[in-house]
Amino acid sequence: MHAFGTMPTGETVHRLRLEGGGLTAHVLTYGAVLQDLRLEGHDAPLVLGFPEFAPYLDRSPFFGAIAGRYANRIADGHLEIDGATHQLACNFLGKHCLHGGLDSMGKRLWQVQEHSASHVVLTHELPDGHMGFPGALTARVTIRVLDGGVLDFVMEAETDAPTLCNLAHHSYFVLDDGRTISEHLLKVDTGQYLPVDGELIPTGEVRDVDGTSFDFRAFARLKQAHPVDHNFCLSQKRGAIRPVAWLKSQRSGVSMECRTTEPGLQIYDGANINIDLGGLSGEPMGAYAGLAMEPQVWPDANHHAHFPQAILRPDERYRQHTQFVFLKENT
Repeated sequence: MHAFGTMPTGETVHRLRLEGGGLTAHVLTYGAVLQDLRLEGHDAPLVLGFPEFAPYLDRSPFFGAIAGRYANRIADGHLEIDGATHQLACNFLGKHCLHGGLDSMGKRLWQVQEHSASHVVLTHELPDGHMGFPGALTARVTIRVLDGGVLDFVMEAETDAPTLCNLAHHSYFVLDDGRTISEHLLKVDTGQYLPVDGELIPTGEVRDVDGTSFDFRAFARLKQAHPVDHNFCLSQKRGAIRPVAWLKSQRSGVSMECRTTEPGLQIYDGANINIDLGGLSGEPMGAYAGLAMEPQVWPDANHHAHFPQAILRPDERYRQHTQFVFLKENT
């Protein structure tokens, strides 16, 4: 662990190295950010990020962060739980709540609880009323690198009052040294997705992918669906961890399998990335520079009773288990 930067408050941000299973990962105490990820035998970084800390404060579209306490969007920042109405912070288009608000846990300093050569445990506490959400929330994220090229996340949380809890790891993956992911091949094990309106809020319809550009039940090039920033509907509730999506580059021979317990998978193709700073590869990062693949509860679920819900109560424990598994074939 070593100092990587300084928060505006003067607190030190540390970077921690994890190594195992052919992977080398660097994790920041800021936002529990996965700052860098490398695979043995493949020189290029597997995620987008910055080599220095300062751009994470004002230039990062959640590169590698833990989004929460509610990942994705909540329409109008409106929340009602048990008859009580709460107005959440509106940081998206000035109208909607995104990833828990402007001061979300992905932009705050976490504490290191454990650290070994191959794992780290980070914790963070959000006070009651933070960004408008009820309840003090205590979150714990365990990140491991395991045999077989497995990057493993276990996210847990508890609350002292009914609230929403929906966390997501928000890396932008890129599996070769090209400038975009448009030629990457994607497969998603579901036949349904959520249409959205012009402000990226779900309409409430659960639509079949048949006959649409969102049909990734067999491997297809990502450019067939540009732009995509949609939830793919995996199930109606959290369950056992299982493979749900695959991404691969024919150019590099690197592939990634996503396994998760979650009922939804938000896929964002990075269409709006526009960063003129050099990233981990030294190059500026433009549109489609990386793909965000975010297991989570469906967006805006509190406004749609037929969606899987994200309410967490004091007698419950939130727990998500997600893995990203990397393999390099001979090319």
